[in-house]
Amino acid sequence: MAMHRRPKPPSRARIATLGMAAGAVSLLPTQSQAAPKPTVDEVRKQVERLYEEAEAPTEEYNAISEKQEKLQREVDGVQDRIALKQQEVNELREKTGPLAAEQYRNGGIDPSVQLFLSGDPDDYLDRAQMLDRTNGRQAEALRSMQTKQRELTQEREAAQTRLKNLEETRAKAGEKKDEVQEKLAKARKLLNSLTAAQRAKMEADQEREDVAAGASDSAATYDGPAGRRAKAALDFAYAQLGKPYEWGSTGPNSFDCSGLTGASWRAAGVSLPRTVKQQYDAGRKVARSDLQPGDIIYWYNDNQHNGMYVGNGKAIHAPRTGKNIEIVPLDSMPFFAASRP
Repeated sequence: MAMHRRPKPPSRARIATLGMAAGAVSLLPTQSQAAPKPTVDEVRKQVERLYEEAEAPTEEYNAISEKQEKLQREVDGVQDRIALKQQEVNELREKTGPLAAEQYRNGGIDPSVQLFLSGDPDDYLDRAQMLDRTNGRQAEALRSMQTKQRELTQEREAAQTRLKNLEETRAKAGEKKDEVQEKLAKARKLLNSLTAAQRAKMEADQEREDVAAGASDSAATYDGPAGRRAKAALDFAYAQLGKPYEWGSTGPNSFDCSGLTGASWRAAGVSLPRTVKQQYDAGRKVARSDLQPGDIIYWYNDNQHNGMYVGNGKAIHAPRTGKNIEIVPLDSMPFFAASRP
């Protein structure tokens, strides 16, 4: 292991010299130098990086939003059950109320004692039978009301728990939404720093590169071989060509990547989970060499970006903010995996 010696402290003479030098520098006139403005190409690369960085929190937001919708449905269901049970409790209270009032009017004397004090033997027997039936009904009504009241309390506690989870989920969704919007705002600021001519040049460069790479967002129809459901999914996806990418969107006017794959397969009668990660976990994995049109392609990793294989080494996907749904070569991004719904 190499030995590192602690540097010696500067001598008093050296400190004085440094101090004089610093003083001399401070007396020199200062000139404010503005940072050089980034070139069009630098702006474009920064914008693309920000758009790519927004994809991961977009998928997290999608997952949280799906959980939020599920919790909201649960809360709505619990609140409906609470309203029903409250109505049942109120009805039981109305039934037991007259019995309690009768007992109050009799001064709280036990009904059996009141009956014993009756002087008519026949009346005693008739009232004894009635009392037995009445006591049975009263006891049953009270037991039923206690049961309903206990169920009502449990439902209210469940509602409170779900409401708390719902609020926490909403807060997380808000954080992810802010994270995405912050990155998009930075990208817009960079774009707005360009002149109209610079933006036109950047767009022209992008279009030239897309053409050279074999990417296209022009209208087209799928005419390749595919199974019945895969064909329906691809027909839907092709009908979306040229529509804009929009984070968190599942259509019909815009889509994010997993929003497009989910909507396409839903048009074919197949329900997929919402996010890239969920779709990856739910699908049957297929090797790249076994790809068939309609299979879902995952680029980079299992939770960032996906699209659909269309055959001939190409895929259709919703790319990123600022671009439209397009067909691209399969290798336009690092291939990670594929699954078959």
